[in-house]
Amino acid sequence: MRTDPWTGRTACALQKALRLSNELFAEHLGIGVRTVASWHQKPDLKPKSEMQQLLDTAYERASATVRARFAELLGQGLAVPAADAVADDDAREAAELRLTGDPHIAVALEWLDGHAGWEAGTSRRKVAAALANVDVRGLRDRGARRGGISQTDVTRALHDYYGTAENGYGRYSAKFGNEQTAATTILTREDWLDLGAPLLTRADGLKLDQAPSEAAASLNEQALNAAIQRLAETLELGTKLVNMPLYRLRTASAGEDGIAGTVGIAPFVHYALTMDLLEGELLDALATGAGPGRLPLREHYLPDLDAVTRLENRLCAGGVLALCAIARPASLHGDADYLILIQQRSGNVVNANRQLAVIPKGFHQPAADLRADTRLGGTLLREMEEELFGRDDVDNTLGDQRAADPMHPSRQSEPMRWLLERPLGERLRMECTGFGLNLVSGNYEFPSLIVIEDEDFWLRFGGQIEANWETSNLRRYSTLDTDLLAELLADVAWSNEGLFAVLQGFRRLAELGGHRVKLPPVEWELT
Repeated sequence: MRTDPWTGRTACALQKALRLSNELFAEHLGIGVRTVASWHQKPDLKPKSEMQQLLDTAYERASATVRARFAELLGQGLAVPAADAVADDDAREAAELRLTGDPHIAVALEWLDGHAGWEAGTSRRKVAAALANVDVRGLRDRGARRGGISQTDVTRALHDYYGTAENGYGRYSAKFGNEQTAATTILTREDWLDLGAPLLTRADGLKLDQAPSEAAASLNEQALNAAIQRLAETLELGTKLVNMPLYRLRTASAGEDGIAGTVGIAPFVHYALTMDLLEGELLDALATGAGPGRLPLREHYLPDLDAVTRLENRLCAGGVLALCAIARPASLHGDADYLILIQQRSGNVVNANRQLAVIPKGFHQPAADLRADTRLGGTLLREMEEELFGRDDVDNTLGDQRAADPMHPSRQSEPMRWLLERPLGERLRMECTGFGLNLVSGNYEFPSLIVIEDEDFWLRFGGQIEANWETSNLRRYSTLDTDLLAELLADVAWSNEGLFAVLQGFRRLAELGGHRVKLPPVEWELT
C-alpha cells in the first residue's frame, strides 16, 4: 500500500502504468477530463483528500504488472516483471482488453479491417500484438530525437524531396526585421495571399458537396504496418485520438472575392492512420541522418507536387488557425497595444505536437450541421471557445455531440457572448489572410486573423483567458515590442502552418493596427 500523498506527477505515472488515455483514466476514476489534464499541466499539484482516496483505490486494485510499471516510471528501482514471469499470451490478452475499452480505437480497427480487406477482428489482433511489445523507453527516445529536428530542417528536406514548384505555385517564405528570412513548407500562389476575406460573410464560401466520392485509402504492406503501430503507440502514450468527422477539401479557390470551393466528409481515423503518418516518417529519417531520400509512406501517399495539388484524388484534411490580437488600454504595461497570444502545443495532441503555433488552431470540422458549419468562421469561433474561454461542451473530442446548437447564445461562455452581442466587425474582427497546402502531410491551411477591437474586453475578461489541454505553454507579446516579435518569428520551434499564419497575420495587422502596433515589417516571396 502507498503511503506517500499523490501529486499530479504520480497520478500521471499511474495513468501511464495503466496505459489509459486522459478520457479513459478520468472514466476509470469517475472524475472530469479537465482534472486529469490539470495533473499533466501542474505536476507538483497535490489533489484534494477525496481525490487522494480515489487514486489510492485505483492503485490498490491494479495488477502486480501495473504496480511494477508504475514503480519503474517513478524511478524507484523496481523493474517490470521479466518475460518469463508474464506470459506473452497474457500480455496480448491484456492489450486486447484495452482495445475494447476505447470506442474510438474500435472504430479505427473496423476502418482498418475494411480498407485492408481483412476479416473482421484481424486488425485488433495485430494491434494487440504490437501493443504488447511497445518499447516505452524507445518511444521516449524517439520523441527526444524528433524534438531535435527544427522547422528549418523539415523545410529544407521537403524542398530537396519535391524540387522546384511550377505553374504559378511556390513555397511561402518571407523576409522580416533586419533582413532575417523564414521559409516554410506551405505551397501557395500569389493570388492566395493577403486576402483580408471577412469570415462568416459571403467571402467565407466553402460549400458541402455530398456526392459519393470517398478519398482513396489504398494501403500497401508498409502503410498497413505503420497504421497498426500508430494505434499501438496511441494507446501506450495516451494520445487523444477521436473519430470526429472532418471536412476534406475537394476543390478550392481564393482571391479578391474571398474563399470558394467544396468540401466532403471524411472520418478522422482515415487521416490519423494515413496522411498524418508522413511527418513522423520524415522526422525519423532526419533524426537518424538518413535524409529525405527514401520515404516509403510519402512515396505511397504524396509522391510529388502534382499529387499535392490534385485534391479530389486524395484525402486533403486541414484546418483554420488564427493570430489572435486583443486590444489593451494604456496602463502600467505601457501604451495602448494589442496582446498577441502564441502557444506551444502539448505532447498529447496529434497535430503540431510540441511546436509553436498561433491560437486558436483546429481541424475544420462540423459541430452539428454538416452544411452550415462549412464556413471557416464557425470553426474559428468554436476553437476560440475551446482553447481560450474554457468551453468543454463545444469540443466533440470530449464525447458525442448531443446539443442541437452547440453555439447557441445561451450555451456560450460569458466572454464569447459579450463579443457577439454586437455585429461582427464592431467588437470582433475575423479575416482569412491566405490559403496554402502544407507539404508536410498535404493538409490545407487557412491562416486567419482575429482582432478584438474593444479594449473593454481585456478589462472585463483578460483574467479568464486560459489555454486548454492542447497547450503546454501560453506566451504573450505586445505589438509594440518590435525586437521581441522579430525574435519570435525567428524561433526554430514553429510549426510550418503556424509560421505561415503569424507572418500573414502580422502583414494584415500592420495595416489595421494604427498606433497600437510596431510590428517587424514582413515581405513574402514564393520560392
